[in-house]
Amino acid sequence: MQRKESAELGQKPISKLLIGQAVPASIGILVMSLNILIDTIFVGNWIGPIAIAAINVVLPVSFFIAALGMAIGIGGSSIISRALGANDKLKALKTFGNQITLTLILTIGMVVPGLIFMDSIIPTFGGKGDIFDPAKIYYTVVLYGVPFLALCMMGNTVIRAEGKPRFAMIAMIIPSVGNLILDYILINQLNWGMAGAAWATTASYLCCFAYILWFFLSGKSELRISRTHFRLDVPILKEIGSLGAVTLARQAVVSIVYLLMNNILFKLGGETSITVYAIIARMLMFALFPVLGVTQGFLPIAGFNYGAEKYQRVRKSINLAILYSCTLGLAIFAGIMFFAEDIVRIFTQNETIIAETPSAMRWVFAATPIVALQLIGAAYFQAIGKAIPAFLLTLSRQGFIFIPLVLILPKFYGETGVWVSFPLADLFSTIITAYFLNREIVRTLK
Repeated sequence: MQRKESAELGQKPISKLLIGQAVPASIGILVMSLNILIDTIFVGNWIGPIAIAAINVVLPVSFFIAALGMAIGIGGSSIISRALGANDKLKALKTFGNQITLTLILTIGMVVPGLIFMDSIIPTFGGKGDIFDPAKIYYTVVLYGVPFLALCMMGNTVIRAEGKPRFAMIAMIIPSVGNLILDYILINQLNWGMAGAAWATTASYLCCFAYILWFFLSGKSELRISRTHFRLDVPILKEIGSLGAVTLARQAVVSIVYLLMNNILFKLGGETSITVYAIIARMLMFALFPVLGVTQGFLPIAGFNYGAEKYQRVRKSINLAILYSCTLGLAIFAGIMFFAEDIVRIFTQNETIIAETPSAMRWVFAATPIVALQLIGAAYFQAIGKAIPAFLLTLSRQGFIFIPLVLILPKFYGETGVWVSFPLADLFSTIITAYFLNREIVRTLK
């Protein structure tokens, strides 16, 4: 029998459900984003601007490996939400067991060669010149903790799929708070430099893993798996893979974007331009937290009700998610436009970086009020298990549109061409997503 938390996804008013799911998700993302943001501020002020660039070089590598866990988590959680909605508890249990096994196999398989070939990987992602040595120190330590981060990302999505957003929020808060405390101790007090930043990050992953393990072993979860559920099941693996490929492809594209941006900007402006991008990238992670929270909150609601064939509730969840997220996007846009220079001064006192970053940041955030529609639209197809449209729409923004733009426009407009590529990609991908989402709603949600 379903527990109250998951069953309520098909019963409570959509507005209350969306707020109830989105607020804890937003808080969790906020704290996690603040962790990344403050971590960057600490590193920039206690170690130096080059350290910010070094971390920016390492992030796409470590996050791509960790994103294997997120991909498996989101792909499997879509199955779990729909299985709980259809009252198919056995499929939900098998899916969760397979998620754990698959995450361990893939992440460990990626970390080992990642450590062996680090001297080649780091320069490829922009770790050149003065950036290489601090990037190598950070990279080596952080990669040891990446499998635990992957398990945390996977487990967090499953917790949310069960309809327990508060526990998912706490799982995101623990490593963030832990990392900031350890940053202060290891960098500021013990003067460990880049090694201190790296060990603080890795230890925070372990804290998060310990909490998620406790959640599933203590009886808080309704998914009580046994040994048999860990055995890989081919049909379930295919379904996880097809849906998870959307998230993995998105993160792969993000890593490619980092690679291209770091190399293009290094040629145009050296270490300074990479630092400018690093600051803007942190703001993208931080400022969009409420929009991403609505997107995360929307997923289990849409998936559960679609599985239960309550299509009017699905339709209402789409409309409200777009309304809430676009309103929040407009507020974020206004904040960036008015306070860009003040934001940059928090990260560094380097006058060159302060002079260059605000204009670039305003360009990057120019289409924020409408990009929420693109995120919700792509998430909807993933929630209902339609992997191909979810895959294509997810890749449309940064893959199919942004990458060609950022390869072409800088040849004519220099660094300005790099920054203008962001809002153009957001605009075109939003138009495409709106068309396909509307067509799907008219065809299936009657």
